[in-house]
Amino acid sequence: MTPDELTRKLVLEAPGTEPDGLGGQLAAWTALGTHWARVSPARGRDRSRGALALGAVPAEIVVRGAPEGAASRPVPGQRFREGARIWRVIAVAELDDAGSYLRCDAVEEAVQ
Repeated sequence: MTPDELTRKLVLEAPGTEPDGLGGQLAAWTALGTHWARVSPARGRDRSRGALALGAVPAEIVVRGAPEGAASRPVPGQRFREGARIWRVIAVAELDDAGSYLRCDAVEEAVQ
C-alpha cells in the first residue's frame, strides 16, 4: 500500500442528534474530518422491499492509520461520504503490522 493509491477524498461522519425546534430531536450526522482513501467495491446484493428497491454494495475502504480512540480513526456505526454517495462502516482493522493503514469494511446503500 502506498499513499499514491489513496485517490478519493471522503468525509468521515458520526451519528448524533439535533433539536427539531419543537422540543424533540432529529437524527443528524456530524463531519469529523476528511480522509484520502482507496475504495474497492465488492459484489452487491438486492434487498427489495415491496415497490422500494434497496441496493447494498459491500466495499473495502483503506485510509491512513490512526491510534485507537483518536477522533480521526473510523469506528463501526460511522459513515464515509463522497458527495451524495455514502458508505456505512461495519468493521475496522489495521491493514499492516505497523498500523500505517486501516481497512474499513463498509456497505454503500442506495435507494433506487
